Amino acid sequence: MTELYTLLRDSVQNLAYEGVLPLSFQYGFVINAVLCALFIGPVLGGIGTMVVVKRMAFFSQAIGNAAMTGVAIGVMLGESYTEPYVSMFAFCILFGLILNYTKGRTAISSDTLIGVFLSISLAVGASLLLFVSARVNTHILEAVLFGSVLTVSDTDINVLLVVTIAAVAVGVPLFNRFLLASLNPSLASVRGIPVKALEYVFVLLITVLTVACLKIVGAVLVEALLLIPAAAARNVITSMRGALFF
Repeated sequence: MTELYTLLRDSVQNLAYEGVLPLSFQYGFVINAVLCALFIGPVLGGIGTMVVVKRMAFFSQAIGNAAMTGVAIGVMLGESYTEPYVSMFAFCILFGLILNYTKGRTAISSDTLIGVFLSISLAVGASLLLFVSARVNTHILEAVLFGSVLTVSDTDINVLLVVTIAAVAVGVPLFNRFLLASLNPSLASVRGIPVKALEYVFVLLITVLTVACLKIVGAVLVEALLLIPAAAARNVITSMRGALFF
């Protein structure tokens, strides 16, 4: 894929040199940033409509902040602190699945439960940072919270591309089932839709998309990209299909 990215960057840079594109496209990091934006914008905006319907706005924020604990664990285990994707994906997926499992087996409201899990995760992460700080500069963890779209590497693009393709391949065919299971779980069960299984699938989708975008735009902006377009669409569009394409 590196050769493909190099060819794409060279082609765009040539267009910039010829004056067809703005001069800023002469720089490879700008091209990488725009390429990531083309992936992140539509997929987060689309799945954000379902996040709003399912009232899971706080969940993606919890996943983003919990990723700091995953980074700390990865560094302790010897993973590269510049691309700690294995530890982030592993910890965040486990975090999301346990959270969803607990949600269905407690009388605590969802927002309270998410807050409890988030607090525990941050406490564990802060404790582990005491050990990590002896190996690396802990300021690199700021990239998890705020990201850096101008320092995107080919590995970051590869991870984002794979996750985006997987999310679209899973989310588009199941969108109507997700919607029915969210609006009327009883009716969905009667019609043979596995409501519980779809809940876990959706949690996995949100988790992997959030983690894939963290190093690029950060946890704060991932939350914004998921919620603001969908919330704005609900104010001006009367149908789910219209909100999805808004």
